Parts: sequence; C-alpha cells; structure tokens
Amino acid sequence: MSLGPVMMDLAGVTLTPIEREQLRHPLVGGVILFARNFTDSAQLRMLTAEIHALRQPPLIIAVDHEGGRVQRFRAGFTPLPPCGAMGALYAKDRGAACLLARSAGFVMAAELLEAGVDISFAPVLDLDRGHSAVIGNRAFDQDPEIVTELAGQYIAGMAGAGMAATGKHFPGHGGVAGDSHTELPVDDRLFIAIEHTDLVPFAHLAGELAGIMPAHVQYPQVAPEPAGFSPFWLQEILRKRLQFEGVIFSDDLNMAGARGAGNLVARAQAALAAGCDMVLACNDPAGLPELLDGLAGYVMPTKTPARLARLHGQAAWGDGPLQTLHEYTEASRLLRHWYTETDDETIC
Repeated sequence: MSLGPVMMDLAGVTLTPIEREQLRHPLVGGVILFARNFTDSAQLRMLTAEIHALRQPPLIIAVDHEGGRVQRFRAGFTPLPPCGAMGALYAKDRGAACLLARSAGFVMAAELLEAGVDISFAPVLDLDRGHSAVIGNRAFDQDPEIVTELAGQYIAGMAGAGMAATGKHFPGHGGVAGDSHTELPVDDRLFIAIEHTDLVPFAHLAGELAGIMPAHVQYPQVAPEPAGFSPFWLQEILRKRLQFEGVIFSDDLNMAGARGAGNLVARAQAALAAGCDMVLACNDPAGLPELLDGLAGYVMPTKTPARLARLHGQAAWGDGPLQTLHEYTEASRLLRHWYTETDDETIC
C-alpha cells in the first residue's frame, strides 16, 4: 500500500482501535506527534514501533521538535536551545555558533531517530524581523545570510544523524505580527521585497531540503491565496524558480489561517490542488473521517511517492564530522552546557 496524502494526529500515548483503523486507510501517509503523545522514551519507542508495523512502506512519523519553546519531548531528551540563541552567539563567535547549530541538528535528529520518529519539521527558515511573536527566537536571526549559514549547519547536523530536513514557513512568516494559529496574517509587501529578504534562505537551501512547509500567510500583492493554497507560490516559485524537488507539506489545516479556504475537506482539496504533497489535519478527530471520505478518488501525483520515501529515517551516524557515539556525547554536552550557562527559563 502506497502512502497517502494525509498526515493525522493521535489522542494519547497509545493507539485506540479507531486510530489503528484510520492509520491503515490508503489516504493516510503519516502521523504527527505532540507532547500529549509522550510520557517517556520507552513509551515513545513502543508507540512508534506499533505505528511503523501497521503498513508497508511504513507510515512517516513526524514531530515539531525545533528546540526552545517548540520541543515536544522533554524527559530523557537533550534540551535544545532556540535557534535565536545561535544567531545571538553568531554576533560574538561565528565558529561557535555554527558548531552549536550543527550540534543541535545532529542531537535532535539522532535522539528522535533512536525513538522511532522519522522527521522533525525543522529547521525554521523564517527571519526574526521583530514583528512576529509566534516566530521570535524560533528564527536563527534577522539577517537572511546568517539564517542561511546557521540553518545549513543545522541541516548538515540532521543529515549526519540520518534525518531529512523540512524548512518552514515558506516564503517567510517573520514579516507579520499576526499568529496564523489564531488568524490569517496579511503581508502587504511586494514580491521583490520578499525575494531579497525572507525568500533568501529557502532559495539557497532548497536543494538540501527533503521537505518544505508553506505559511498560512496571505501576500495579496503577490497572489490572492495564502501561500499554502497558492499555485503561484508552490508551483511557479517553489517548484519552478527554486527547483525544489522534495515534499511540500501543508501546515495544519485546522489553524485559523487556513479556514478561509472552506471546511476541512475543501481546505485539503485546495492545498493539494495548489501543489502540496501531504496535508496535516490536527486536533480535529471528529473531522478526520469526513476528510478521508471527501478525498475518496484522489490520485496522487506521479512524483509524490518517491518524494515521501526520502523522509523515512535512516538511523545512521552518517559521514559528517559528528558521526561517533563520543561525538554525539560531546554534542549533547555542549547543548546542556549552553543551558547551564544561559539559565534561560523563558524558552523552556
């Protein structure tokens, strides 16, 4: 059974009979986990093993595990600094910042893969332009060149552990104050302004990413639809101009920024028609059956199965500079030392 275009979520720390049935549905291709699905590493490994055993090829298991405010699993996992800490360090010591970014990407990926998670939706490629509280220190920096360099190091660290990277939120969420979880943010800049700032990290790193997640942000001077529903942004810019060949994930279709596209089925249809390969449907278990029924007859694009196959975790140390158990230990120690030195409780 090939993987389908829907990524669903789960209610708790074990699978319910209904969830097992849904996970076997041909339109489902992945699962996103949240903090509610985690108690400890042993429980997480049991859950991911059961999910992977349900299908062949296995379902893709994902999580948002960036560091700082967005780290779903805590107990037994190395605390990860927010990306903004690396940008702040860059101003003082470029080499140390690059090492911290590579170490964070490597440790994050190695620990998740060991627990049976295939991908983290990371790194954030947005710019911290001082407007967006929901982005804030989730971004590496306000300078697109610094973001590109540090994100490149983070991606290299992930690759060294065997995990594919997913950049977000294309073409950039940092230029608006609104939070797309609660509203549809509107960015009124012209395309040329976005192209020379927020779009720069995506353009430079597109070839190193296996996935990209567009923002639920509207750019009315560029296209009428929010980016995640826009053929212009996803096909003309991302596929053609940036020549991106990986998976395009929608952001969660139940976020307020997506609701202008209609009900859940209409949102999924619009996102897929615009060019998304896989859509996320989270925190709405009652709506999932309707979504799967509404997408009946959907034909997956020819290239999508191969794109999805690249996302399965390799659980390998890789060929990078952080490839041994000793180096993993040193990388984890470096991250823990950062927390000890900064004592930054606001990001936990």
